[in-house]
Amino acid sequence: MPFPPKNAALLIVGHGSTLNPDSSAPTHRCADEIRKRGIFSEVVCAFWKEEPSMREVLYAIQSDIIYVVPNFISEGYFTREVLPRELRLDGPVTKIDGRTIYYCDPVGIHPTMTKLLLHRAGEVAPGVPRNETSLVIVGHGTSLNEQSRKAIESQVALIREGGHGFAEVLDAYMEEAPLVNDWDKLSAAANVVVVPFFIADGLHSYQDIPVLLGIESELSAAASQSDVFRQNPHHLRGRNLYYSSAIGTDPLMVDVILDQVRDMTAKHGTLNIEHPTSNIEVEVEVEVEVPEQDFVIGQVSCHHGPEHGWMLHHRADLANDPALKKYASATDAREIALYDDAGNFRALKTAPTLKRGWILQLANDDEVRLALDFIYPGALGLLRHFQNGTLHPVHLRETLGRQTGMYRFANTISDDDAQRLVACECDAKTKCLRRITWHLNETQPLHLLGPDKLPPDSPATNDLPLICVEACTHLVSAAREIARANHAAKQQNKS
Repeated sequence: MPFPPKNAALLIVGHGSTLNPDSSAPTHRCADEIRKRGIFSEVVCAFWKEEPSMREVLYAIQSDIIYVVPNFISEGYFTREVLPRELRLDGPVTKIDGRTIYYCDPVGIHPTMTKLLLHRAGEVAPGVPRNETSLVIVGHGTSLNEQSRKAIESQVALIREGGHGFAEVLDAYMEEAPLVNDWDKLSAAANVVVVPFFIADGLHSYQDIPVLLGIESELSAAASQSDVFRQNPHHLRGRNLYYSSAIGTDPLMVDVILDQVRDMTAKHGTLNIEHPTSNIEVEVEVEVEVPEQDFVIGQVSCHHGPEHGWMLHHRADLANDPALKKYASATDAREIALYDDAGNFRALKTAPTLKRGWILQLANDDEVRLALDFIYPGALGLLRHFQNGTLHPVHLRETLGRQTGMYRFANTISDDDAQRLVACECDAKTKCLRRITWHLNETQPLHLLGPDKLPPDSPATNDLPLICVEACTHLVSAAREIARANHAAKQQNKS
């Protein structure tokens, strides 16, 4: 099957979370593995709830050909509405200022997902006879997304009809019948294997479902801090219950992502294809390079080592401090940036809370670029576009105005509320180090911002600013809360 040329980039898009790193971890792991294989010139992640956002990530990619693979379990609201809207796509193939973006199907609907389900079932219950085992595939279940249920029903049918030896193959859901909490009534075999049909071990698979199954009596810790997946079997209700982690955490997901790219390549080819040109204004003739001399970006100091390579550390630490914990891989930077000194998850990577006590020793500019993309996702690309005049800020009203679903009321906040909101939520000392390039709207600037929040007229070559091209998801969420409070107050006054 045809595969894209090596000068193509792969963009894997996940949901992410503002609460813990478990949601984005499988997407990052897949990207790490594909990056090692050297198939693409660039392998990048973007998220709905984490950084880089889908609006920022195109500034960080230099390739002329980009394959976008949604790391989502089914077709639905996110893959049909949110992702195309945020990435400004107009179909399976979109032309953007000389670049071609191929929008692949979500991983969860690919036929090879059946192989993963069988692999996970065998892994979680090794040696357990299949003819004495019921396999239960669990989904969320909601009237808002019929496709999610259809994806599970399709997998159940494929496994049933495939002659894979299970006594039963069943589907169950968290919020609609058949309910997962009735697993013992739905199944009859002595052994029951439950596989969550989710991409990541998020709130559902490590907290909600264990309670519904009866494994836990109350909500537990995050999956990365929990033993819920490592205690099989659970002897419950007279049965042997085997509970697996989410299907999307299987290492074989890498192959599913690559299969979606292969399928897209086979269907649409790669080069010399004429398609309608999008009206997106994101010029790409900008080299994203690491400065030649020592520099500081955000809270990170970057300087050449005493012999060769680079050393990165917190700017408040001394590079020669023997107490600093040493790291030697660019991917270690992602772990460094996950938690602050108090152990709290850093949902916003540009918050002034980067932990201290580490030093990262890297061999070359490529590793520095990758490490900085883990610490401050997309920062170098945004800065280079800002310096070259090719950055196109999106004003707050435009950002709020395109929101749908539960965030559609965010744009009802008043101008005064919006001004105060930005001044509070974007405060450089306590919330975010980025310098804002956007305004309230086309005619109104953000007049409550201090000089530390505005982009410098001519950035210093050795102290690089973090650039903000558009209001982040945290600000949108905060705007929604204000809008909801205002609406509730109005309703109360009426009554």
